[in-house]
Amino acid sequence: MAALGWLPPRRRSATARSVLAGEASAEAARKSALAEAPPLTEPETEPEALTEEGPDQAPEEPVFPVDGDDLAAAFFDLDNTVMQGAAIFHFGRGLYKREFFRRRELARFAWQQAWFRLAGVEDPEHMQDARDSALSIVKGHKVSELMSIGEEIYDEYMAERIWPGTRALAQAHLDAGQKVWLVTAAPVETATIIARRLGLTGALGTVAESVDGIYTGRLVGEPLHGPAKAEAVRALAAAEGLDLERCAAYSDSHNDIPMLSLVGHPYAINPDTKLRKHARTNDWRLRDYRTGRKAVKVGVPAAAGVGAIAGGAAAAIALHRRRK
Repeated sequence: MAALGWLPPRRRSATARSVLAGEASAEAARKSALAEAPPLTEPETEPEALTEEGPDQAPEEPVFPVDGDDLAAAFFDLDNTVMQGAAIFHFGRGLYKREFFRRRELARFAWQQAWFRLAGVEDPEHMQDARDSALSIVKGHKVSELMSIGEEIYDEYMAERIWPGTRALAQAHLDAGQKVWLVTAAPVETATIIARRLGLTGALGTVAESVDGIYTGRLVGEPLHGPAKAEAVRALAAAEGLDLERCAAYSDSHNDIPMLSLVGHPYAINPDTKLRKHARTNDWRLRDYRTGRKAVKVGVPAAAGVGAIAGGAAAAIALHRRRK
């Protein structure tokens, strides 16, 4: 993939594959974003976020987002920030239901997703295995086919898992006249569907290579995870003429600290333990929309993420058995 002409050269600390993934995602997002994002039919009021006494008690905040600031935008992580659970797994459940792959492959995929959430580290061999197994599912299929199926899967598994509080935060940025983007390791096509359904501007996601509208089974760069997310946000901000110091970013995971550190207004949403600690140290804002005070104190997203994965796998396997 050729270097993007609209992105000014700079010295980068990320790997070449992270940069490639980020720039490809930014380019795909700009191409697919609607000229006018449809507004939510009825803006929701942000529920009172759970906070701890003491260190996490938010001080009085100035009015934010700033109305009419067209140099600002908001970037939202998807899994466990905007939506409960992992989008890629819910998408996998939908494909399993449509017999794209077998129960054994579903169980393997579920375990891989759980491992990433629990381990919190990126073992190259394990990540390569997960990437290959996911890509093998869509290889040879039409992009248009997966997009159509993705619309159905959103209604079946994802629509009811959106956090009202996070959605309200996104709507506040839209109401202030700012663009709002999802930033996720999920396929850019899936992320774009979710963004459109929520009335957001668009989405940055993992770009799978396609030739003549057919998936090849290869990625452009690498999954949009960790440093690659930061590269995607940086590239999109350069293309859109945004001032990152005036932008906001929201995430639940310490893996997104590179992205959160780029902007002037980072928010930890339903944070894991490492992100909560980092947020406290750096005086970042926190919001916790999970039910129960225990979730606030412990702050372990793996409980929610793995629970959704395990539950999804169990549901899919049970469905398979009932069909026999």
